[in-house]
Formats: sequence, C-alpha cells, structure tokens
Amino acid sequence: MSLTANHHSMLPSCADAVRVSRAKSSSSGGRKVKLRVTVPRAALVEARPQQQVAAIRDVSNGAGVALQVGRDRAEDMQAEARAMSRAAGASLYSPELLATKYGSRPLKVLSRALQIFTGLGSFALKVWLDRLNGELDRNMRSRAIELRQTFTNLGPTFVKIGQGLSTRPDLCPPQYLEELSELQDALPTFPDAQAFSCIERELGRSLDTIYSSISASPIAAASLGQVYKAQLKYSGQVVAVKVQRPGIEEAIGLDFYLIRGVGILINRYVDIITSDVVALIDEFARRVYQELNYVQEGQNARRFKKLYADKADVLVPDIFWDYTSGKVLTMEWVEGVKLNEQEAIERQGLKVLDLVNTGIQCSLRQLLEYGYFHADPHPGNLLATPDGKLAFLDFGMMSETPEEARFAIIGHVVHMVNRDYEAMARDYYALDFLSPDVDVSPIVPALRNFFDDALNSTVSELNFKTLVDGLGAVLYQYPFNVPAYYALILRSLTVLEGLALYADPKFKVLAASYPYFAKRLLTDPNPYLRDALIELLFKDRKFRWNRLENLLVQGKQDRDFSAKDALQPVLKLLLGPDGVELRDLVIKEAVRVTEAIILSSVIESFNSIPGPMRTFVFNGSANGPFTISSAEKQSLMELRTQVITIWGLLRSSENFDPSLLQPILQVLQEPEARSIGGRVVGGISQRLAARLLQQVLRAPETTASAA
Repeated sequence: MSLTANHHSMLPSCADAVRVSRAKSSSSGGRKVKLRVTVPRAALVEARPQQQVAAIRDVSNGAGVALQVGRDRAEDMQAEARAMSRAAGASLYSPELLATKYGSRPLKVLSRALQIFTGLGSFALKVWLDRLNGELDRNMRSRAIELRQTFTNLGPTFVKIGQGLSTRPDLCPPQYLEELSELQDALPTFPDAQAFSCIERELGRSLDTIYSSISASPIAAASLGQVYKAQLKYSGQVVAVKVQRPGIEEAIGLDFYLIRGVGILINRYVDIITSDVVALIDEFARRVYQELNYVQEGQNARRFKKLYADKADVLVPDIFWDYTSGKVLTMEWVEGVKLNEQEAIERQGLKVLDLVNTGIQCSLRQLLEYGYFHADPHPGNLLATPDGKLAFLDFGMMSETPEEARFAIIGHVVHMVNRDYEAMARDYYALDFLSPDVDVSPIVPALRNFFDDALNSTVSELNFKTLVDGLGAVLYQYPFNVPAYYALILRSLTVLEGLALYADPKFKVLAASYPYFAKRLLTDPNPYLRDALIELLFKDRKFRWNRLENLLVQGKQDRDFSAKDALQPVLKLLLGPDGVELRDLVIKEAVRVTEAIILSSVIESFNSIPGPMRTFVFNGSANGPFTISSAEKQSLMELRTQVITIWGLLRSSENFDPSLLQPILQVLQEPEARSIGGRVVGGISQRLAARLLQQVLRAPETTASAA
C-alpha cells in the first residue's frame, strides 16, 4: 500500500489552505472527540528528517556535528525501543493457536466457511463443468477473471492470497497468473473516527498534542489499513500516518484457519498439485502477519534505507519512532507521482524509462548483492519525485534471497547464454526448485524446446514476461517447487518491465540488466561466479575474445564498474592450486595472441616496404619471412584487433589507473607466474621457429620449380 498519493490531485494551493473544525463521534464509550483538522500546507513545509532538523538547529562546527549525530543515533535507538515495547502484543502466526482459538467457536467458523464456500464453490463448479464439456481451455481466461473478482469480494485475506498466487507459475496456468497480477488491494475505507481513536490509543496521546494538522479523510486505503497526511506539531514535519484496519487480525486469523484446513485436504487427496500446499499457506500467512506489525515494517524500511539509499537516485522515507506502534506507522511524507502515471511524470520533465532503469538496477542489487528485497513493488509503492529520484514505499512485505541462490541465478543466466540446458537443469538444485533425488534429465528437452525457440534472437532482446511465461509452462508440467523468494523475484522484475512497456513497447528488462550481470561476472571473486566467467570465456579449450569484449562493453555501462577489479578473480585462480587446467588454457591462448601480434606487425611492416626491395630481400614472398594463407592472415589481424579493442575498453574506463597493471606485475613475480611466462616464451619461440623452418624448406622447392 502506498503511503502517499499523486501530489497534484491531493494538495490545494497555499492561498486555498483553510482550517476546518469537525466533530467526530468515537465508537468507544459514545464520547465525542473534537478534532481540529487542517488541510496540510505542504508547499510551506520542507520535509526533513528529525535528526537533520536537530543537527542544523543545534550544530555549528565539525566536532559538534559528530557529537550531535551520536546523540541523535542514541535517541533514535531509544525511540525505536519504545516503539517496540508499544508493539509487544503484536500477533504472530501460529497454526496451533488458531486451531485452539477457532476450534471452540464452531458457529463463527461455519458462517465464514459458508461465505467462502459460496464464492469459491460457485467458481469451482463452473471450472468442473468446463472440464466435463471440454471447454476448459476456451473458458480459461473468463474463469481467471471470475476468480480475481471472487477474491476481491471475499476481502483482505483473499486479496492477499490472489496476489500471492499471481507469482506462482508452479500452481497456476499463465492466464490465471496474468489476471491475478491485476489484483489491487484497494478496499473501502473504514470510519475516520475509528482511525483517530486507534492513533490516540496506540500512542497514548491526544491528536492535538501530536499533530498541528491531519487530513480529514484518508488519502489512500488498502486491505490492511489506510493512510492520512499530517503535520507533526513539534517540528512541522509533513508525515504519512498509516493506521491499521479494525478487526483485521480476527478476520485474517479465521480465514487462514479455514484455508489451512483446505490445504491439508489438498495435500492428502489432490495428486495433480505437487507442491506442499500447507507449507505455502503457512509461509504466506507468516508474511501477512508480519505486515500487521507496523514496527516491523518500520525496521524493514530502515534496513532497506541503509542498504540501498546510498545511491543519489533512490529515496527511502525515514521513520518517526515516537509516533509508531504495532498498529500506527509514521513515515516521512514523500511528494511524487506513481510510476505508472507517465503523463504526470513527463510534465515534471522526467522520463519513465530512466526511473524504471533505476528501479531495475536497485532491484538487481536487492536480489543478487545483499539478498534483502522489496517484495511488493507495484506502481503505488514506487514514486517519481520532482527531483527525479525513485522513491520506494511500503515495506510490509520483504523477502530474502539465500546466498547460494544469488550466485546460482547469475550462473543460470550464463548457462542460458551458452544454451547449456543440462547445466541450467542442474541449477534448479542450487535454486531449491528440486530436491536432490529428482532426476533432471526429463526436464532438459523441455528447456531446450523452449529456449531454442526463444533464443532465435539474442538474449538481450528477450521480453522478460515471455521468458517467465515460457518457464512457467515448463514448471507447471514438472515436479518443481518454486521457493517463495524466487516467485517474488519474478513478480518484482515483471512489474518493472510492465511499467517500462507503457513508455516503450520495445523495452527489454534483460537488456537493461546485462551491465549489472557483466560487472558481477568480471569483478566478483565468489568461486561460483568465477567459474561461471571461465565457462563463459572458454569453450572447447579456446578463448572467446568476443565474449570478453561484450562483457566489458556491457560492464562499463554500470556506474559501479571498476576496471581495476576486472578479471582479477580469474587472475587469482590462475596462480592458485586449483588453476592447473586454466593455466594450460591461458598459456595456449597467450602463445596464440602473442604470435598474432608479432606476425601481424611483421606483415604490416612487410607491406610498407617498396615492391622492388620486398622482391629482392624476400625472394618474392607475399608475406615476408613467413608462409601464411590469406584466411590465416585475416584471422591473425582480427585477433590482434580484438585484443587492442579490449585494452582500449579498459583504458577508457572512467576510473582507469595505470596502477591497474600493478597486481599483474606482482603476479609475474610469483614462482608459478615465472613458470607460466617461461612456458609462453618457449611456446612462441617454437611456433615462430617452425614457421621460419617451413619458409626455408619451401624456398628451394619454389626455385627448382621455377627452373
């Protein structure tokens, strides 16, 4: 759920700002609560975190700044501890507790069960009739639409379930995935009096002591809560205040109790579904319950801010712990436009594609660098700020990519580029898609059939949604169990690509992701990625210079690329105890490259000699002292050109420094490196001597033939 709204639709001008008084009746005890409600004058208030305001006000020298930062940090930690104590009673998901609670309330359970059964039973009956009449495929789209509408009517829990199913290609056919992905969690608002009463109860203070103004009605509403815009009384800070929907824990708890019971029956009697449905339900329920604890969401936001807001074009709002509890969350207000409102973004002089690229690069860092990622990046949670930053909002649903899986995903892309489908199938073990006892050999032909068709164009031209749909069809047919983190990854990237396609129908998220993958392959010392790089660069014991050139071209487009770090992981492996086979390949390639450079230089020098002198000195040879065919000459020249181009790419890097050569020079001092150097020199000498000998032995034959 977004913590803000389109600014130009919500804010009046300063001249039109008016103060109104409104009497609202609280439902608790029938007492009247007088609220002074102010239309926020955002244009007059500069949003600035509490710590920054304090520092600017109280600090005037460097030592004071350090002291103030320390004090602010200590005060912030104390405020967070107080917020945690206010949320001490927040509920945690426990199937056992739910069974105990609702097992003794059969009438309540029966009433809700009938409501759910009426909605879902009607849908299931239609699907069953479609199957009997042979119309299952023809009616699949309309049935998917009906399921989406049914989930919406059944309330918050089923809206969340529908959103979760939209990321599960192992559970749903593609038509259902598309329709469920359109589920929005916007539901009717609940009374403002209940929201204001909740704020006072949770924070232990009256509204007029907390805010100088608060919006008369919510500016956004979702399945779990609704959001107000307010101005803090103590600082003038403009904030977003999210208040939890009354009775939401009770409703969700009852629903999950019933759903889990159905999951047990499915696991026991429905063979067509291979995944452990109860485990999926429990995992999903735990995430939803975490969203109900707003202090946890605030901590998620802080962690996300620390990891990813170091980039100038990424904004994460700050948290105000003194005004946060288990059911009330106060965050810094972010002025901006939703990322799917292209016209409004362009009116600010911004480009949607630039913002989407920022989102993709940040998502890649989330998924593959630190592993902690925003699992619900729908358009309402991504804002374009007036100064061109991409703001992330709503940190209730977060997830983590296991460390092993982060590297396996990058390796999976390498295997896809190489069309190594056997290795791709084996990757599913590391990704935790398959248990180790599952034979992957039957999956390989399915991967080959899909990717051979999909890769007719280059990988960078693949549409990510097409790739996901194709893989989803494969997963749906085989015994895959897609982990929750991976399903959320697919959803994140699919959403970003969908936003980009509004602005540019030809946009490809894989192409935009390539620079990051290339940078990681070239610079990351992780053994898995190091092996993936070697696998990409060497094929059939021959070095592929074009692949290295492409990696450098792509890697340079990533602003964090360091030429100094490029290929250092491979260099370290080269001299390590496990690098015997690689050393043999490198020596062979070094001999080939050196020979190409020497012979190409000789040929160019020979061609610069005047014709008569060339005939006199080399007895009419077309290539000087060496016998070389036209095809070989062209190959040598191309190899030299590629090597020179690659060196030029390294030198042209923004952070290029001649000290880049220092690690290589240090390496050359190692005993193993001197051995390699000796073998390279010996190999070159042998190759050149063989060519000269061939030329000498050829000369008499040519003379005799002429006679």
